Amino acid sequence: MGSKYPRSLRCCLPLWAFGLQVTFILLFYFLIGQDPIQADHKFMAIYQVIQDLTLVAALGFGFLSSSFRRHGWSSVAFSFFMLALGVQGTILLDYFLNWVLDWNMIKNPFSPFLSIQRATISTLPLLISAGAVLGKVNLVQLAVMVLVEAMTFGAIRVADKKVFRIEDHIIMMYGHVFGAYFGLTVAWWLSKSLPRRRHENAQTEKVQMTTSSSLFAMLGTLFLWIFWPSINSALLEGTKKKNAVFNTYYALAVSTVTATSMSALSHPKGKINMVCLSDLLLNPSGIHYTFGLPGLLGALTYYCLHIIAESRPSNLWIVTQTITDVGALSFAMAMGMVTGLLTGCLLSVKVWRAPHAVKYFDDQAFWEFPHLAVEF
Repeated sequence: MGSKYPRSLRCCLPLWAFGLQVTFILLFYFLIGQDPIQADHKFMAIYQVIQDLTLVAALGFGFLSSSFRRHGWSSVAFSFFMLALGVQGTILLDYFLNWVLDWNMIKNPFSPFLSIQRATISTLPLLISAGAVLGKVNLVQLAVMVLVEAMTFGAIRVADKKVFRIEDHIIMMYGHVFGAYFGLTVAWWLSKSLPRRRHENAQTEKVQMTTSSSLFAMLGTLFLWIFWPSINSALLEGTKKKNAVFNTYYALAVSTVTATSMSALSHPKGKINMVCLSDLLLNPSGIHYTFGLPGLLGALTYYCLHIIAESRPSNLWIVTQTITDVGALSFAMAMGMVTGLLTGCLLSVKVWRAPHAVKYFDDQAFWEFPHLAVEF
């Protein structure tokens, strides 16, 4: 049997990371110029939204998955790496899609500044998917996963706009469903392709939580709670934006009180469970309960409210709207599962130098710990 420690990423990781980054820099330099938007009140408003989105992505999702006692560094830093890579790739993808699908770019110029906002939102499904595989893959595999998932979600956005005529903010809601089931199928394939039964006892200790890590995960939940109205309203304007902020805030407040009450009710001694309140992603199934199922329920609720809001809906309109909404949701879910399965197959190839199963959920496999004498 070979070494239980993962093979060095000294050549593999820099080769892929530097190669991708140099390619992105050249593409940005030759294709994407300065943004014509003026530095006015509108500029500052958009920039504030970008700051809120970045806080949610970097801190909210990063700390949310930092509950494991020996995988805190990797959970936060790897999510940050995926965010930085995903935003760049999505901006370039938006440029190419705009160039291919909208030839008259003089009347409708590409705006890099506005694209940063859209790209940050589009990266959230990637971070959702990462919660299902963090601790079992390395940065090279995550980089490959980011590129595949970003291109797939870009294709979904194009199809939803051109075929289903779905608005941007609704597409992003479907993105939660896509990201959840993409990550679940990737995790499922990796669990099937890599035998781990011999190492279950070794992993049990590493996936346990400490008070401090649970507190950091709760901090991530608080970031999501505070800034989620900005996420839901980022792509809206005017009255729709105001309504989205108010409705989201009220829904979050009600959910917090309800979750606290139900946690005490479900405990035999009436105690509150921190895991329940933090929505910790303790295993891939947690992705389904935290993002997949709420996304499905949200899409169903939106469909019902859309039907109710119509003053005098005809039978033909109801049928058409049903096909549109259900079709777009099913398409996002199916694309997530199919491409997730293909990505899982790709990530299981040995060329990516995946960590050995005994080193799952272990920061020491990737980080230098100067105070320890153990060599990796």
